[in-house]
Amino acid sequence: MSYAEEEYKVVATAIELMHAIEGRVSTAGMIILRYGLAVVIAWIGALKYTGSEAVRIQQYISHSPLMSWMDSVLTVRTLSDVLGTVEIAAAVLICLKLVLPRSSVVGSVLATLVFLSTLSFLFTTPGVGDASAGGFPALSPVGQFLIKDLVLLGASVWTLGDSLLAGRRPRTPASSVT
Repeated sequence: MSYAEEEYKVVATAIELMHAIEGRVSTAGMIILRYGLAVVIAWIGALKYTGSEAVRIQQYISHSPLMSWMDSVLTVRTLSDVLGTVEIAAAVLICLKLVLPRSSVVGSVLATLVFLSTLSFLFTTPGVGDASAGGFPALSPVGQFLIKDLVLLGASVWTLGDSLLAGRRPRTPASSVT
């Protein structure tokens, strides 16, 4: 075997190894994204059942044109409980992609709506900009707390698309990993 042939084999083997690693890393990322999102949503939802969180979210809800009407219909605690229930339901449904992909679609839609709602608070909640740093776009701790929902929105939209695809394609061992 010539040097060029040996070199070709080494390069071909390295490329095959890189493709195998790429696939595993991509799969690991999809699993972490889907189930990590579910853990975060469920955790946030569970916190809504505490009195301190019910009071804390009032600063966002009371200034929101989309949600402030709920204050006149539900008590602070009941509203927080309802939101927590929706979030926990979304998390559970997102996790069902392997067995019930259409249910996972519903969970992903709920999560997307939750994060669109919370991102709207960036524009309606007083004190989002850091006045000591010149105001918006410098973010106060409140603004920093809210801006992270942009990534969670992206993860929710991704799980929505992934679940929609899973609901259309036949299930095979390779396609039912995430």
